[in-house]
Amino acid sequence: MSQPQVGIIMGSQSDLRVMRDAAQVLEELGVSFELTIVSAHRTPERMFDYAKAARQKGLKAIIAGAGGAAHLPGMVASLTTLPVIGVPVKSSNSIDGWDSVLSILQMPGGVPVATVALDGAKNAGILAAQIVGAFDQDVANKLETYKENLKAKVEESISAVSKNGWKA
Repeated sequence: MSQPQVGIIMGSQSDLRVMRDAAQVLEELGVSFELTIVSAHRTPERMFDYAKAARQKGLKAIIAGAGGAAHLPGMVASLTTLPVIGVPVKSSNSIDGWDSVLSILQMPGGVPVATVALDGAKNAGILAAQIVGAFDQDVANKLETYKENLKAKVEESISAVSKNGWKA
């Protein structure tokens, strides 16, 4: 793929099981991306450098996934003017995922982070594509096709239930 338009970052390799969904949907929609590990707590200098350089690298949005205390999305958002999409990850050190959700969702005024559902990396990827697609007609067209395909799948389900009944 060409120059990355979206950055996908995560606090640790264990988050990849969730964050790969963002990569898959971006790939499907033809949006170039980079994916790496950036820990807010274990590699804070790397996090600062990544966030500060993101715009100069040509990124249009950053998807940041984190579990537990989940400081990565908010800290990155405090260091860049790019849109940051937070993905709360239910991790082994998580309190059923609620700590991650609230850590990303409850940002102070002036430091917004768009937050998707717990383990909702696929929606984060779609949202990032929509941000890119606001300025790139090719991506916008692919999103339109993607959404039409979602509609078609629901219509097929409606037909199947109507034909076969609820017991089938």
